[in-house]
Amino acid sequence: MKTGTTERTAPADRQAAALTVEDLSVHYGGVCAVRSIGFTVAPGQSVGIIGANGAGKTSTLKALMGLVPRSGGRIRFGDTDLTRVKARDIVRHGIGYVPEGRHVFPGLTVEKNLMLGAYARSWRGPGTRETLEEVYDLFPVLGEMRSRLAGALSGGQQQMLAVGRALMAKPRLMLLDEPSMGLSPKLIEDILAVLVRLREEGLSMLLVEQNAKLTFEATSSCVVMENGEVAMTGTSRELRDDVQVRRIYLGL
Repeated sequence: MKTGTTERTAPADRQAAALTVEDLSVHYGGVCAVRSIGFTVAPGQSVGIIGANGAGKTSTLKALMGLVPRSGGRIRFGDTDLTRVKARDIVRHGIGYVPEGRHVFPGLTVEKNLMLGAYARSWRGPGTRETLEEVYDLFPVLGEMRSRLAGALSGGQQQMLAVGRALMAKPRLMLLDEPSMGLSPKLIEDILAVLVRLREEGLSMLLVEQNAKLTFEATSSCVVMENGEVAMTGTSRELRDDVQVRRIYLGL
């Protein structure tokens, strides 16, 4: 599969909207995890957030989704001020979230897990069933295992399920936190192929990932974080070839 960085125009059902983050800060007690950061994800763009462990990457995603308190800043998605939106309602504004660690429902079937991702839509509507078939087309193994309990799936299959569940809401923007964690090299390549396909279909993405190769191939630009701050920004190609980034921030 091609992994070029050309972004395509988003389809009509993914109406263009930019994510704009301004002066975002997150504190845990007296500890500052994220300090006044800012960046933008343009419509149809794929952006990576990279950096060492503890740089504030996951805290940033959780703050965007309202899962941790924000101590400052503003988040806008299109015309919506997300800083005023409760976490449970953010998905209704067109943002999907794939959390670190998958967090599927092990006692439910694959298909019921996927349908839970469509809770903000009509479960019985024809559009939801069409989206379900689209997910099965993207991840054929999920279609084959639709009646199997999610807890019986392998780690890689659960990761596919977590991505598919987020796609069921038909998001305009996907936030993904460490989708390659704990996966074999073959499964990482499979996840990369899916992310590239979604990018080429015009879905905006914000990706937090320790795997530098996956990040640089799946995104068109990157934000480098260090100690809760934005240390560098640039295109994925520029940062991939930057000696300082490879040595200091990625340990390569």
